[in-house]
Amino acid sequence: MARRARKRALRENMDSEEECTFSSEEEEDFEDERLHFEERFDPVEDTNKCEDDSDSDGDKIPVAKRGKKILSLKAETNAERNQKTLSWREETDVDMTPKTMRFQPAQEPGPQLSLADSHSPMSLFKLFFSESAVSNLCNNTNAQAARAQAKGRKYSWTDVSVDELYHYIGLVFYMATVKMSSIVDYWRQHSIFSVPFPATIMSRDRYRTISWNVHMSHPDADKENDKKRGTAEHDRLFRVKPLMDTIRLACKAFYHPRKNLAVNERFVACRANTEMARNMKPIPTKVGFKFFVLADSSNGYTVDLNVYTGKNSFPIGHGLSYDAVMSLLDKKVLGSGYHVYMDDFYTSPKLLTDLFAMKFGACGTYRDYRKDFPRSASNSLTKKSTRGSIRWIRDGPLVCVKWMDKQEVSVCSTIHAAYKGDRVKRKVKAQDKWKTKIFPCPAPVTAYNHHMAGVDLSDQLLQYYTAQHKTMKWYRKVFLHFLDVAAANAFILHKELNGNMTHKAFMEQLIAELCGVSQKVAPKHSSSGHVPVPGAELTSDVRNIATAGRRICAHCKAVRGKKQQTPWKCQECDVHLCLQLNRNCFQEWHKGL
Repeated sequence: MARRARKRALRENMDSEEECTFSSEEEEDFEDERLHFEERFDPVEDTNKCEDDSDSDGDKIPVAKRGKKILSLKAETNAERNQKTLSWREETDVDMTPKTMRFQPAQEPGPQLSLADSHSPMSLFKLFFSESAVSNLCNNTNAQAARAQAKGRKYSWTDVSVDELYHYIGLVFYMATVKMSSIVDYWRQHSIFSVPFPATIMSRDRYRTISWNVHMSHPDADKENDKKRGTAEHDRLFRVKPLMDTIRLACKAFYHPRKNLAVNERFVACRANTEMARNMKPIPTKVGFKFFVLADSSNGYTVDLNVYTGKNSFPIGHGLSYDAVMSLLDKKVLGSGYHVYMDDFYTSPKLLTDLFAMKFGACGTYRDYRKDFPRSASNSLTKKSTRGSIRWIRDGPLVCVKWMDKQEVSVCSTIHAAYKGDRVKRKVKAQDKWKTKIFPCPAPVTAYNHHMAGVDLSDQLLQYYTAQHKTMKWYRKVFLHFLDVAAANAFILHKELNGNMTHKAFMEQLIAELCGVSQKVAPKHSSSGHVPVPGAELTSDVRNIATAGRRICAHCKAVRGKKQQTPWKCQECDVHLCLQLNRNCFQEWHKGL
C-alpha cells in the first residue's frame, strides 16, 4: 500500500511539473539538465551506483526495475523530441534568433600592407610571384629544357633569367587582354591584323620554347616521385606543389578576410590524359581540374584554395564535401566568429554543427536526401503550395527552412532565424501580363543569395582577363590558373588600397611593367607635313624668281649621281627635291619613307 501511494504521489508530482511553463532561457537550461541526466544515469554503466539507492522509506529499488524505468523515460523524451523535430512550422510561428557569435579575427580585416606606401600593379603581383619564386621557376625550367634536349628535342635553348620570365608572364597577360585565334597570330607580320608589340619583347620561337619547358618542380625530383606511383607515398600534386604552397601562403599573408566567407568549386578545363583529370567530370564531355576555393564575399578575394585529386584527397575521412570545407578553414589563421556560405554539395548537419562548435557560423542550400536532414511530410510544402510559403524546423542551433519560389528551395543555417520579415520581388504572369509581386522570403535565403555572390565575383574577375589557353601538359594549366589568381588578388589589393583604377587599366599597367616598357608609344609622323615649298624667300625681282634659292636635289645626287638644282624642297624633311613633269624626285624620295 505504501508503495502504491508513493507511485501515485510521484505521478501527481510529474503531472503538476508538466503543467508548468518556462521562459525560453529556462527551457534551454531545463533541456541541458535533462540531457545531462540521461547521459549520466545509464542503466548499464551505473549498475553499481544504483544498488545502494533506496526509496524514502528505506526500501531498496531493484536495479532491473530502475533500469527499465530510465529506459522508458528515455524513450518517451526521444519520442517527444522526434515529434517536435518532424513537425514543420510556418512563417507565422516565431523562431528564435541564434546567439550572435563574437567576431574575433586573428588580424585586422583587409590588406596587410602599409597604406602610406605606394603600391604599383607590379609590386602587388610580386607579392604572389616573388623574385625568389620566379628564380625557382627559372631553375626548374632550365633543368627541364636541358632534359628535353638530352632526349633529342631539336630546338635552341639559352637559360631563361628572372627578368625574361617576367617578360614571358607579361606576354601571357597581353594575350589574355588582346585576343587572337592562335599564339602564332601574335607574331604575324605584313597584315592588317598584325600586332607589333609581342615581337618587340621576344621572338615567337623563344616564347614557344619557354611555354614548352616552364616547370614548377625539378625534373629529377619528378622522376623520383613517379617511381612511387600506385603507393601511398606518391604525391599527385608534386609538379605544382612548390608554386601552389607559395601562392596559398601569400593569399593568406597579405590580406585578412572580412566576416562573410564563401566556399565553392572552381573548374579549369583540361583534356590532358591524366588520372587526376579523368576523376574530375562535373560537366558532361568536359574534363579538367576542380579547385575548392575560399573567397571573401565582400570583394571576391581568393583567401585559400585546394586542388581536388580524386578519392582520398583529404586525410580527415568524413567525406569529400566535409573535408574540403574543413581543409580551407584554419581557425589559427582566420580567428573565430566567421560566417561561411556554401552550396548544396557541401552542406550537411554534421558539417554545420561541427563548424558551430568551432565558433564558425554557416549557411547553405541542402539536398533533402542527405543524411540527418528532416524528411517529414507533416505540414511540409507540396507542389501545390503557393509561392512564398515557408516551412521550418529548428534543432538546437541548426534551422532547416523550405521556401516555395518558382521551385522549392531548401536552406539550413546556424546563423539566422527562419523568418524575419524579409520580402522579395518577383515577376508573375497573370492574364497574359507580367506583374511585379512581393513575397515573403526566409532570412537564410536572403543572406545566402547576397554573400554567395562573392564567389561569382571572384570567378568573373578571373575570366575577364584569363591567361588560360591550350596546352598539352596538365600542370601548365594549373600554372596558368595560379597566374590568374595572382593577378586578380593583386587587383583587389590595389582597389582596397587606392580604389581609383579599373580592372582593364590595372592589367594594362601590369603588362607594361612586367615587360619593362612604357604604356605610351611615340606617335608616328603624319604624312601631312610632306609638301613642296619654295627653297628660299620669294623676291620682288621677277627676273630672279626661278633662280633664287636653288639648291642641289638630294635624290638626283644620291640615285643618279647628278647635281641638278631645284628651287623646291620638302617642308617636313627640309630636303631640296626636283618637282618637274619629267623628273618628280619629290615623289620618288618619299616612297622609301
